[in-house]
Order: sequence, then C-alpha cells, then structure tokens
Amino acid sequence: MQDPTHHRMQPKATDTASQPFHIMAKAIGPICNLDCHYCFYLEKEQFYPSNEKWKMSDERLETFIRDYIAAQPGNEVNFAFQGGEPTLLGVDYFRKVVELQKKHANGKQISTAFQTNGTLLDDEWGEFLAENKFLVGLSIDGPEEVHNANRVDKKGRDTYKDVIRGLNILRKYNVEFNTLSCVNAVTVQHPVKIYKFLKSIGSKYLQFIPIVEREVDTASAKLGLDFAAPPDLQHPPKSKENPRMSEFAVPAEAYGDFLIKIFNEWIKRDVGKTYVQLFDVAFGKWLNIPGGLCYFAESCGRALAMEHDGDVYTCDHFVYPQYKLGNLMNTSLGELADSQAARDFGNAKRDTLPKYCRECEVRFACNGECPKHRFTWTPDGEWGLNYLCPAYKRFFKHIDPAMKIMAELYNAQRAPAEVMELLANQRRQSRG
Repeated sequence: MQDPTHHRMQPKATDTASQPFHIMAKAIGPICNLDCHYCFYLEKEQFYPSNEKWKMSDERLETFIRDYIAAQPGNEVNFAFQGGEPTLLGVDYFRKVVELQKKHANGKQISTAFQTNGTLLDDEWGEFLAENKFLVGLSIDGPEEVHNANRVDKKGRDTYKDVIRGLNILRKYNVEFNTLSCVNAVTVQHPVKIYKFLKSIGSKYLQFIPIVEREVDTASAKLGLDFAAPPDLQHPPKSKENPRMSEFAVPAEAYGDFLIKIFNEWIKRDVGKTYVQLFDVAFGKWLNIPGGLCYFAESCGRALAMEHDGDVYTCDHFVYPQYKLGNLMNTSLGELADSQAARDFGNAKRDTLPKYCRECEVRFACNGECPKHRFTWTPDGEWGLNYLCPAYKRFFKHIDPAMKIMAELYNAQRAPAEVMELLANQRRQSRG
C-alpha cells in the first residue's frame, strides 16, 4: 500500500523561512523503554495503528535534514532529537544523521542534541557522542528515592541505577550534558536536596520542568488518552469549576516554593558556575533582551514538533490532530513554519491573555507562560489563567531585588556573579 504522505509534491529545499525556527524531531515517535507515571507523550501511541512502524524512514530523515538546514535563514542550525527514547534507534541511525547533515550542510554550522533517559548508553554511544560533539540532555529527577518514585521501566522496576550507569558513560567520554528534572507531586517536596544532588553528579546546566497534567476528560478519553488535551483558549468551558489535576501534577503554590528555595541556594554561591534554565531566562527578562524560552515569550509558534511519520505540529505540547500543520513530504518546513496556522497559534497566546494577566506587574517576565497550562479562571471570572500563576507571581517577585542588581552589574560591564558578594555584604550589615 502506497504511503499517503509520499510525493504529492516533493518540497523544494530552497524554501527559507522568514525567521529562525526550531523543530523537535521525534524519529521514534512516543516509543520508550521506560514507563514514567507522569509522561504525557507515551499516550500518543493511541493516535496510530497497532502495526505502526515506529521509525522515521531513510527518505523522510534525509528530507527533514536537507529541508531543515535549507529553511533556516541564519548560518547556525540546531538539531534536536527526542522521543520517546531516541537511543532505541541505535548508534548507526545517528551515524546516518551525521552523514546527512554533512551532505546537506551547505556551509552552515550544524549542532545536534538529543534528550535521553540514559539507560541504554554504552561505550559505543559514548565514543560516538563525544566524536560528533552531541549535546545530551539527561532525564533524571533527583537522588535515588526521589527519581524512582515515578521513573520506572515497563515492568515497574526502578531505573535510577541504569541512569547513573549512562551518566558515567557520558562522564567517561567527556560528553557535554545537561540535566532535565521533572517537578511533580513528589519531587516538589525536595528542592534543595535535588539541586545539591544534580550539582554533585556534575551537572552544570539544569532544567526543571513542571508536571501540569489534568485528569482525563470525556473528549480525551474517547481518543484513548490518559490525560486531558490542552485547553482551547478561544472557547471557554461551560463550567467555571477548575479541573481536577492528575495525582502526579505539581501543586501550584508548592512549585513556587520549590523555585524560590533553589534560587536562594544559587544566588548565594553558584552564579556563573551553575546554570539554571529558568534563572537564565529570567535574567534576560530583567535585561529586556527578547527571546529565550518559548514558555515566557509574548507569543509562540516557532518551536515545532515533528513525528516519525513526518507530520509537523505547532508545539511539542500540542501533538493532537487539530494542531497538525502538514507533512514534510508534502510541504517544505520553511513554509510550514511561516504558515498562517502557525502564526495564528503563536499569536493566540498573546491575544487571549486575560485582563488579569495583562495588568500584572510580572507580565514582562511571565507572559502567561505556556498555553497548555492556561485552564483556570481569574479572580474576576475570566477564562485562560495559567494554573501556575501563583507560583510565578511569588517567584518573580522574590527574585526581583537580586535580578535588578545583576542587571545593573551587567550594564556596567561587570560580572553578574558579583551579586553574591554584594548580597552577602547586605546580610552582614543587616545583622549589625
């Protein structure tokens, strides 16, 4: 049976986007060797037939690499592979990725990263990743008892020891790595413990991802899903009751405390040595520098997701049929990134922002955060408030004094890390 995405019209490799965009490539779809309790992506299997071949074909892979490079208006092209678990594809698959990148580079500078749970890494992977200068994002939630609370394999077994074995491979071969830790109902209780642990294993760049999942609703249940689909910000629900959260979801107030406690540790001794993604993004906001993490941008729509079959979606959090932009075998990636549908999706984040948010003193830093999380009601009864609003309000207000000092230092061409000594002096003076 002929593939329906094949050759309706082979896209031109010369279609360059109007501005840079990013694609998270899921060359193995949602397939993973783990079964983390809170993972929203595993359920995407329900959108495909039971006999689906979970691997991006060679033809699709080359089309993607060729087109993605050509579509970028700048000289730097950043590839990112995720899943599921990309290491299930094997080292040879990524050797092919590197070969195709070289073939189609056309003088551009190429970098590659992938996100992995680390459990399948071995010496062959270590040598390959080091040789090709891959940036690895390692998923680890914290020390053993914290990590194992939710990150288990298909048989329900703990995975911490396997992740640490993978981490040791990365360290053995001097592979550059970041850590990604999910903040859920369990991990949120241990902010300082987790922060110190991540530093102890050699992580210099830390990402904290809040788990914000609601119990499945009727519409999502019909699709065979485990969690509710993202809210439709254009059409408020009839009921003004806030939805029931999943048992794994991070409590909003607690997430704010989590961030504040880690920030208090970081600002005392780790500025310029340990990089926390959210703190870096916040610093950019206090410097009035555009860009940074899409969560906190005024609009979105330039961070796309692509499934193994070449289907392209508006966002990794919106891989649902109604948010599909098209398929790379029919339409060039540059055209999809610049499409009216992508622009409308991105602008909806700004245009549907409630009055309560528009008038908020920390809007410049937050901008309503991710549309996926905007499913609660404002105090005055307007739809579309972010579930994490209480967390971000507290956090951004808390860091304001320190961020202002860091911004002043930066603008005076001094090291922002000087903030540590300045704040220490303030504390000594206040004690008398």
